[in-house]
Parts: sequence; C-alpha cells; structure tokens
Amino acid sequence: MDLPAPPTNYPKTLSSIILCRRRPDARAGRRPEAINNCAGQRLSRPIVFPPRASAHDNHHNSLLQPPGRDRERAVVARSGAVVAPPLPPPLLLPEMPSPTIRRLEVASPVPADIDIANSVESLPIADIAAELRLRPEHYDLYGKYKAKVLLSVLDELKGQQDGYYVVVGGITPTPLGEGKSTTTVGLCQALGAFLDKKVVTCLRQPSQGPTFGIKGGAAGGGYSQVIPMDEFNLHLTGDIHAITAANNLLAAAIDTRIFHENSQSDKALFNRLCPPNKEGKRRFADVMLRRLMKLGISKTDPNELTPDEVRRFARLDIDPESITWRRVMDVNDRFLRKITIGQGPEEKGMVRETGFDISVASEIMAVLALTTSLADMRERLGRMVIGNSKSGEPITADDLGVGGALTVLMKDAIHPTLMQTLEGTPVLVHAGPFANIAHGNSSIVADKIALKLVGKGGFVVTEAGFGADIGTEKFMDIKCRYSGLVPQCAIIVATIRALKMHGGGPEVVAGKPLDHAYVSENVALVEAGCVNLAKHISNTRSYGVNVVVAINKFASDTEAEMNAVQNAAMAAGAFDAVVCTHHAHGGKGAVDLGLAVQRACESQAEPLKFLYPLESSIKEKIESIAKFYGASGVEYSEQAEKKIEMYTKQGFSNLPICMAKTQYSFSHVPSMKGAPTDFVLPIRDVRASIGAGFIYPLVGTMSTMPGLPTRPCFYEIDVDTATGKVMGLS
Repeated sequence: MDLPAPPTNYPKTLSSIILCRRRPDARAGRRPEAINNCAGQRLSRPIVFPPRASAHDNHHNSLLQPPGRDRERAVVARSGAVVAPPLPPPLLLPEMPSPTIRRLEVASPVPADIDIANSVESLPIADIAAELRLRPEHYDLYGKYKAKVLLSVLDELKGQQDGYYVVVGGITPTPLGEGKSTTTVGLCQALGAFLDKKVVTCLRQPSQGPTFGIKGGAAGGGYSQVIPMDEFNLHLTGDIHAITAANNLLAAAIDTRIFHENSQSDKALFNRLCPPNKEGKRRFADVMLRRLMKLGISKTDPNELTPDEVRRFARLDIDPESITWRRVMDVNDRFLRKITIGQGPEEKGMVRETGFDISVASEIMAVLALTTSLADMRERLGRMVIGNSKSGEPITADDLGVGGALTVLMKDAIHPTLMQTLEGTPVLVHAGPFANIAHGNSSIVADKIALKLVGKGGFVVTEAGFGADIGTEKFMDIKCRYSGLVPQCAIIVATIRALKMHGGGPEVVAGKPLDHAYVSENVALVEAGCVNLAKHISNTRSYGVNVVVAINKFASDTEAEMNAVQNAAMAAGAFDAVVCTHHAHGGKGAVDLGLAVQRACESQAEPLKFLYPLESSIKEKIESIAKFYGASGVEYSEQAEKKIEMYTKQGFSNLPICMAKTQYSFSHVPSMKGAPTDFVLPIRDVRASIGAGFIYPLVGTMSTMPGLPTRPCFYEIDVDTATGKVMGLS
C-alpha cells in the first residue's frame, strides 16, 4: 500500500514523508535507480544506496550475526515543498523488506480486534527470533508462536551498546481507555515496518480480570496488535498462574505456621523442623541458615543450639493482626475482598479475617517486574515481609522457610515471552502489575534484553500503565531507580474523547453509548480539557525527558479539534504533538509519530531527575507525590500513621513510594476531572513490599480486588467449535 502524497503546505506534522520501497516485482540484483516516483509523486532527488555493511560492523557481535545476505537500503525521500522544523537525517529503508515484515490490507470500517487478529497468520516465532539475531540456544519454544527468551542472552550481549529507550504514558483516561497499548504497538510497527529501525515492543501481560471484566484485553487494537491475540490475553506462558501459585503457597505457609506454633512446645516444634535422619543426625535446611544468620546465631549443627536459641529459631510468634499477606486469584471477584478463614473444626478456633487481591497486585508480580537476575529474584522473594512478630520484628518468607520454593515456582516466569505484532515486529511480554495498585510497568529484564538486541540507533518502546501521573511516575521513580536505565523520550497518549470529558463533558460509562458531545465537534470543550494534558506534560518534563504527545485519532474527531490539542500541547512544552491513525492503518498511521520520537531521542541531553530523594522520610516522599498530583496537603489515618512509624523503625524508610490511587483523576476522587488543585489527599493505610522494594500507601477507597460490572466482557467471549478459534475478545 502506498502512503498518501505529500501536502502542498506543512501542517505541523511530518505526514509529508514518503516511504519508497523496492517494487514487489523487482528481481534480486536489479537496482531501481530509475524508480523515483512514490504514490504518484515526483521525488526531489533520486534514491541513493549506501555501501554494504562491513563484516566487522560494530553493531553486531557473536550473538548478533546477520542470518542471511546483507540487504541494500534506500533513502526516505521528502517533498521539496516541505518547509518545517528541522527533520531527522535521511532514514534508510531496506531494498527488500525483512522476511518477517507484513503488509496489511486494511478495511474500513475497522473490523473487531479479534477478527483482525484471526485474519493474520502468525509467523513461526523462530523467524522473529532470527530477525533479532537470537540463536536457538537463547530461547525456549512455547508452541509455534511464543518463546521464552532466556536471561543468559544478557551475558553474551553485555558489550553491546543500548538503543533508545521510550516510555508511553497517557492523559487521565476514560473508563474506555485511550489506546495507550494500541499506540505503543502502532509506533513500533511504524519504526520497524516502515522506518527500518530495529525495534522491540515491551508490554505487560494482561490480567484475566479486566480481560473478562470491563476493560477487555491489552494486546492493542485495530491494526496495531500483538498476535496471537487470544494467547496474549489469556494464559500466555503461565507466568500469572505461577505468581498465583507462589503467592498462595506463602499464604498457606503463614497460617500453617501459626497453627503449629499454637499447638506445640518449643522442643516439639524444633524436632519437627529439624528431624533426625535414619542415622539419627539432624541438619538445617539451607533456608534455615538464613534465619539463623538473621538471628545472629553462627552455629550450623542443630544439636548445639541452646534452649533459648531453639525457641528463637523455631518460634516465629507471628502476630495475626499484623499479617499483610493476602491470597490472590486472577479474576475480578468482589466477594473475596474480605473473608474469614479457619472456620473448619480441625483448625481449633484459629479464625481470622483476611481477603483476596487480584493476582497482578501480588508483591510477587512486583518482584518479577523489578528483578534483574535469578539470584536477585531469589533474594527479593526471600525478604518479602508478611507481617510482624508479637515483639514487632518483621517476618519474612525466608523466616517461614519458603523463599527457595517460591523461586522454584517462578524460575520459568523470570524469562520474557517473545511474540510479534500484526506487521511482524518483535514484542517482549513480561510481568503485569496494575499501575493503580502496583507500579504498572513491564519487567526490567525484558527492557534490558531488548535494549541490547536493538543496539545503537534502535528503539525499545515500553508502556507504563494508565495516566502519566501514576504509570510514568512509577516508571521513573521506581523502575528506573532499580534498573539504572534512562529514557530519552516519554510519550503521552491523548484522545479528543478524554479531553472533552476533562473539559466538562458528560460522564463516560463503559457499556453505554457515548453522549452526542463526544461524537460531534466541540472545540471549546476540547480546549477546556487540555488543562489535563498540560499538567501531564509539565509533570513528565520535570524528569528531564523530551515529551511527545500522540493524539490517537477517532473517526469522529475533526481537524479543528486536533489542531486545538496540538496548539495546547506545544504551549505546555511538548517536544512535538502528532496525530496518529495507527488503529485504522497500522504502522503506516504512526510514521509521523515514529519520526517525532526519533528526533526527540536524538536531541535528548538532560540527565534523568527523580521526583524525590530516597533519603527523605516516608511522609516527605508521599507529600512530594501528592504535590505532583496537585494536592495542597496529605491527611493520614491513624492506621497509616502507625504503619509509617513502624516501617521507619524497621529500617524501610529509604524505599521509593508506590501510590495505590484511582486512575480516573489526579486526585483520589474519580469524578474530579481536569487538573484539580487544593484537594487534600487521604492516606487510609500504608503497606510495604520489601521484597519488591517499595512502600505503597493506599489512597482513599482504592481497592486491590476489582469487581465485575453488570455486563462483563465475558458475555461476548466464546469459541468457534468448528475451527477452534476464539471469538469476542477485545
């Protein structure tokens, strides 16, 4: 498909770029020097071909060797009529497209997401891996279309220079979502399939909660999707199931330990923990040595412990009222938010209240997303704090003896899953923490692998959940602190629909038709709502990165409305603001965005600036974030005050903060749209994810277990029994 001809005047976007590829009927060895027409337009200069790359090209090492013959490249030509801001250097396009790149035949109106996904046959994932220069020993196949990329690839690539690092956030969304995942995928399709850049998309694995609930899946949408879409949105390679199993094993270990300690003497408890073998010899399990070290006991022979040491070792003396560890499942089940356990007659009256969180809110998910190696994950899992002893000492998973077993359950989940977009560009899917509950970003290890695979001049685009006030903030202040990676560009996805809502438009409710205000031109409403966009731009720029606004265009949006958003974005300090049609046209509709992102990355010069120093107190850090939202102050419940004091005494005050807050407002009240100010942010509770490495305050009524609506998405989901294909996923 040819791109449209360039306009006669420059309209603030880079849509005048013409991409000239070799004609499909051109034979190998025949250079199309005479071809200097594209989309019916005469080029201002002929196509130029650079020399072939040297065998010693420093962009490749022993792992990154080209799988086949070198490909000649053609220059992107531009209309001589373009007079505009500085454009990037000439972009090189392959004379012959990569064998994994597809050309999509788009339909209008755009079909359902699942129909588009089912209409495109996935390439064998080994082909996608080969285009990334991955050898078979560096990945494990999970069927035909998925593979786990092994962390060992990082050792071989450690000398490789990183590519550009781009994070995608958004404005405060409507309940329908504003297409942030779709934009992430569309941008990468543009960079890889149209601009010939090495690119890897890094996304979170969707939770089955929203997939079957109100939001639907997170594979993207329209002609910018990850495929196979049904596998991406459902079980994938079982990582969330592994997290669920590990989380609930730890929950069972907690209550079981309390039960046995309540029913046994110190001696009996110790004898069962360290039973003699057939020769009558006792030994400590390796994980027990960690507890002994924590207690300051250097003995390694169980028979040498004094009665006092036996008591300290064997009796954790967990305070049931202090337990923060809850069970999880990957389903939106509001009736499990608060439950009572231990009502069976055999539990001898050990009844206590607890509850369920959704699996992606588990600290184990956060550990997976923030870990840097298998050894690091083992340490993080072992030091997760589940509550306190009655004397106020934190109790960890390793104190319970279960840290090693948790790591075994997670040992395969640590490897990112390789998939592909509709247009054949590579995707790494890994971890799936919600941004309104947890830190909302895919894994550090996936980003690190991707940055090495694309190398110098390549691009890694990763998505941060929900609005930039929570997802991008946590990306910068938590993820980048632990990874040491520095982004060159931050994208903020905006829609006319959401801006109208922030400008005072009627309530947007999932499952109900949009009000007339959202499908007819209303520039004044858009301009009023741009206060939300401006606040996100200002906040994101404070980190020292260039900000590009991606205006995700809907069919009902008008040119006047989009011009209003572009003007507001540039006035607020955006590096660029670009209209995108990737939902309707795939990567072709995000070429301008790709070019803007390239320019933003190439011109990035400032160092990364964090919102707060780790040395600040817990309250000071919370209040820095609250001010970032626009709050005039913070109000702490009595419970939150006690928790902050306790975590400070336990030595955890130097951790970053991960706010659990509604995604629908800068404030704690979802109905407060725009950019509210002078509100007081209420902190009802404070919890600690010590293994993951952050403190997380619960703001207002924020729940860690979502509920199902009256008409969930599962009404539409079924299987075609004749073909076995999934229907109705969105």
